[in-house]
Amino acid sequence: MSQEQPQRPRADQFPEQQPIKYGDVFNVSGELASQPIKPRDAALMQATENQTLGQTQRGSPASVMQSAAAVNTATGLVHRHDISDIAKNQGVSISETKVGGNRVITESVGSQVVGQFVEPDVPMNDPGLVLDKDAITIGEALEASALTPAGDKPLDQSDAAAIQAAEMRATGKNQTEPGGLGAIAQSAATRNTRTMPDLQKTTLADVVTGAREKLGADKAVTREDAEGVIGAELRNKADMRTTSGGVAATMAAAATLNQNKMIG
Repeated sequence: MSQEQPQRPRADQFPEQQPIKYGDVFNVSGELASQPIKPRDAALMQATENQTLGQTQRGSPASVMQSAAAVNTATGLVHRHDISDIAKNQGVSISETKVGGNRVITESVGSQVVGQFVEPDVPMNDPGLVLDKDAITIGEALEASALTPAGDKPLDQSDAAAIQAAEMRATGKNQTEPGGLGAIAQSAATRNTRTMPDLQKTTLADVVTGAREKLGADKAVTREDAEGVIGAELRNKADMRTTSGGVAATMAAAATLNQNKMIG
């Protein structure tokens, strides 16, 4: 089964010709929730992401805002030069904190958070391929997530998407292996939506324990691998926040540690 693709806003999802609002695609409240997402809001967030992160991450708040603004413009509900009052008066922002070996990125419109995710603390020009022979592999990073508190939580679609992305990075293929780790994760996530109570659900640890044996191939984690996994997890979380200690977080930490081994 291939990795689930991000569900970006489409015009046919809003048949009554109402503009897509922040509350439709982000976990926000109050005045911001009722504000249409406008083209200059999206442009501001994209510029801020580019300045802070060096690029616009696929599945990030900026990319979601761009899609929503494009739909709103295409349906004639906003003008291409429009900007919302909150973005105009309060601005958009990105803050960064260091937690362990990761950078935690928090993106906000006005005073409300629209996304929070981890990034490996690795320079953008990371050569990626010249890694220490003892570098942490994708399989090892997956297994590490089983040992965090996140390992005990019921596996959900965001976990499955991250595991599928990790498997594809490890094998170099554009689809998950039939019967492989990604397929197991997707099956568990689907089953968990139908199973009650939580004690009967498959946990993240149940799936990623022994990941090195379950993967068809393995490789050292690079920044590019971590970013692919982070994007997959982020796109499948309604609140656009990666799980603390989850697959994306451990993959980002592994990329950072591998980089440090190269320069250490």
